[in-house]
Amino acid sequence: MNRNKINLLIIIVFLSALFFAMPVMAAEEEDLKASIDAAKEELQKNINIVWTCIAAFLVFFMQAGFAMVETGFTRAKNSVNILMKNLMDFAIGSIAFFVIGFGLMFGTSNGLFGTNLFGLSGVEPGADWNWTFLIFQTVFAATSATIVSGAMAERTKFISYLVYSAVISLLIYPIFGSWAWGNLLLTDNNSWLAKLGFHDFAGSTVVHSIGGWLALAGAIVLGPRLGKYGPDGKPRAILGHNMPLAALGVFILWFGWFGFNPGSTTAGNGMAGYIAVTTNLAAAAGAIIALISSWIIIKKPDISMTLNGALAGLVAITAPCDGVSPMGAIVIGSVAGILVVLSVLFCDYVLKIDDPVGAVSVHGVNGLWGTLSYGLFAMDGGLFYGGGFKQLGVQIVGAGTAFVWAFGLGLVLFSILSKTVGLRVTAEEELKGLDIGEHGNEAYASFQVFTTE
Repeated sequence: MNRNKINLLIIIVFLSALFFAMPVMAAEEEDLKASIDAAKEELQKNINIVWTCIAAFLVFFMQAGFAMVETGFTRAKNSVNILMKNLMDFAIGSIAFFVIGFGLMFGTSNGLFGTNLFGLSGVEPGADWNWTFLIFQTVFAATSATIVSGAMAERTKFISYLVYSAVISLLIYPIFGSWAWGNLLLTDNNSWLAKLGFHDFAGSTVVHSIGGWLALAGAIVLGPRLGKYGPDGKPRAILGHNMPLAALGVFILWFGWFGFNPGSTTAGNGMAGYIAVTTNLAAAAGAIIALISSWIIIKKPDISMTLNGALAGLVAITAPCDGVSPMGAIVIGSVAGILVVLSVLFCDYVLKIDDPVGAVSVHGVNGLWGTLSYGLFAMDGGLFYGGGFKQLGVQIVGAGTAFVWAFGLGLVLFSILSKTVGLRVTAEEELKGLDIGEHGNEAYASFQVFTTE
């Protein structure tokens, strides 16, 4: 056999082997690609879990921020009481939300008598993501509950506070939350606001306005602090005892908001960075414009107004943070800075509602503004971007529903508490301070004895 025939035979054998091997190689390549895709999916899932947990921990740290703000804005004789409330509304809220609230908000039927109660019952409790989603939503529920304490500070019975904190986390917050966010975990539920197209990315309405309108109801039923209004009906300034604490609280809240808003992506991707930018810009604009507004209106660059301006900007950008431009975020925060100053003065001078920390103005009013601002500034469908009034109309429906639900139930809840266990401490306890009257100790032992007004 000559060399040419041998070479031809070799080529024929090689091609035959290659022909028969190709399906095997293709199958192996397909298996390898499937393995790589599965590994990528598993990696992304774990990144999402880690990022969402970190965000949840940042939001939890906001409890410390609320505690510092409220303590600083109120008098020293009530500091222990404020700290106890901010601790216990999270502790009670965590249990209440786990036992019933989460099921009402995210279960299949969203019904009180359904099979979806008790934590993750009915939503695959063994799935890693569901546990992550539970802790993330728990810290949001606790935030809504703790907003109420500031507006009712310095004159509320501690036992009543524990009761209404439980009711908020158990029923009021999760039921409204199910209407707007219930479809975030399962689709077969009663999220009618979400189905309308209501947009509240991280909770200007679901978290902040619900807390703010409940705070408004509580402050109305409770009445103002002793000495807040003179015989002529004009408000008197009752100064907070520690502005450094209040400022620290605002810095903590601003920091925690980088978990609150970017964390609501619940995904480790580039969108979190964009949302962090819009969030930061709105907060900065809110602080600057509140400073300018207070300087013009009350003739001084007031620190409490400026601090609340930053918080107002943060609250306002919470709903639209994912869908507005950076310049839109600056405008939204700027309007919030004006609104918070005007609202605080309006509550004090016109409505005669005593809100020691401005919770109604920061969370209620600017939660409303932030929700409506999406209908105006959304780059996809906003009025100012050629989208017409449709989205704005949906936002009005959602925000209006929140007000009716939270304020209405709040009036009922606080009135019942007032008629039963009692909502307000005695005049003597209020004068001495709730630290002594309710808790039997002081925040600044051996520094000052709080026995008089």
